Amino acid sequence: MTRVQTPQASSTSNQGATPGWVSFVGSGPGDPGLLTVRAVELLRSAEVIVTEAPEHAALVRSVLGLVEGEDGPEIVDGGFGEDGQPLTHAARAKVVVRHGKKQRVVRLMTGDPFLYASGPEEAQACVKAGVGFDVVPGVSSVSAVPAYAGIPLTTKRHKEMTVVTCGEKVDWSAYADDRTLVLLSGVGTIAQTAEALIEAGRSPETPVAMTRVGTTTEQQTLVSTLADIAADVRAARIAPPAITVIGDVVDLRQTLSWFETKPLFGWRVLVPRTKEQAGSLSRRLREYGAVPEEVPTISVEPPRNPLQMDKAVRGLVEGRYEWIAFTSVNAVKAVREKFEDYGLDARAFSGLKIAAVGDKTAEAISAWGLRADLVPSGEQSAAGLLAEWPPYDELLDPINRVFLPRADIATENLVAGLIDLGWECDDVTAYRTVRATPPPAPVRDAIKTGKFDAVVFTSSSTVRNLVGIAGKPHPSTIIAVIGPATAKTAEEHGLRVDVLAPTPDVEVLVDALADFGGTRRLAMLENGEPVTRPSERTPSGRRKARAK
Repeated sequence: MTRVQTPQASSTSNQGATPGWVSFVGSGPGDPGLLTVRAVELLRSAEVIVTEAPEHAALVRSVLGLVEGEDGPEIVDGGFGEDGQPLTHAARAKVVVRHGKKQRVVRLMTGDPFLYASGPEEAQACVKAGVGFDVVPGVSSVSAVPAYAGIPLTTKRHKEMTVVTCGEKVDWSAYADDRTLVLLSGVGTIAQTAEALIEAGRSPETPVAMTRVGTTTEQQTLVSTLADIAADVRAARIAPPAITVIGDVVDLRQTLSWFETKPLFGWRVLVPRTKEQAGSLSRRLREYGAVPEEVPTISVEPPRNPLQMDKAVRGLVEGRYEWIAFTSVNAVKAVREKFEDYGLDARAFSGLKIAAVGDKTAEAISAWGLRADLVPSGEQSAAGLLAEWPPYDELLDPINRVFLPRADIATENLVAGLIDLGWECDDVTAYRTVRATPPPAPVRDAIKTGKFDAVVFTSSSTVRNLVGIAGKPHPSTIIAVIGPATAKTAEEHGLRVDVLAPTPDVEVLVDALADFGGTRRLAMLENGEPVTRPSERTPSGRRKARAK
């Protein structure tokens, strides 16, 4: 019997053992969120990743947090050879073994490596070559796609299900009972399959659901019957890949559909922010079913003259200030980086009072091990901060000076307000916001021609810079803004604001956009209209709404 080596054994015992290792890892059916924790761990430690699907390279870079041009593990296309021709199973196994003899390899496979996949054959090739391996199961499309379509494969009343691969000759008379059938590779032969099942004794009214590109935001589900499915597939132009479910469980989709009914499902949403700040906003959009596309409009860079910041930080350490006021997460980041340059840490803030303009800035301060003494309880803005800032009291305040690190384009309102309250203010440029380079031509075209369903503006500068580098969004595009000042700037640039966040917070902004999308979807259903995205409608079809 052949004994598979463990990673530890391959490096500590049997001196003749190969130093490499192959992990057969299931990537799931398409949604990156379905990767297992173990799969992510192995991707992060891999030296070579042999992919299977075209989208795997982008998935790996996303999981590893790699930006364009940044080095990472070697990614080998497992679908095609160096000559551009598709690899056979045997040729792909040779590629895996060749790398696996010397390196830590992740063989990334769609779905589950050992379920309707070539994992067993490639693993046998590893055994034959003396290369150790392990297997990380993945979520299979067999169960995941129906689940994302709102169709349970088994219930208390329907306890049996069978998976059928339609690429081979199938004796459909064996499936004449009422068990649930899951068909793989069944799109092209659905007419013959339906006819054979009806001939075998299945009712022509048996429910059928066909879901294409399941678990992704392009997912589309067609519900029909055995009698009508062939004609409906032709009319809807359903193309592979798709999973087909046949049986009474399909009826449960009417009440259990949860993915395709998300309020922003399939919406292409433009996120014009700094690259560093776009992550949390994009994650929130994905939770609502949207497809965020990040277009950097601002680049955050150090001040041209760092001497002012150097002097202010030295003054902070020497006890020159009573307060430090952070008006953005970027300001916190800038001061923290300056501290690290000097070899300082949070202990230098001892005895200093800290103000934050809002909750997000306070969270950034907290991540540094500090606590904000003042955060506006009402409006989270410079005005809200001033409304709660205590006036200078020479009996209570030993020092009358405030350190205000901020952007080069920040307004003077906060400084003027602090002076009115009796404070002296060292207004210091901690960072500069510079307009980013224009996005690629296809993105600019999509912005101008209405191919984006929505755009979310998180500041006045994102409005000005997006219009400056890419042009105005099309009138059919839903415009969502974070606050009144941003709304005013958008309107000054000829944009009609549809969604205004009730509080200036990026997550609240996305929630407000989702409320808008949900209300819009419900109105279409109540009017008996097909649910479409804003990019699929004319500008006259827009609905004005502001989140309360």
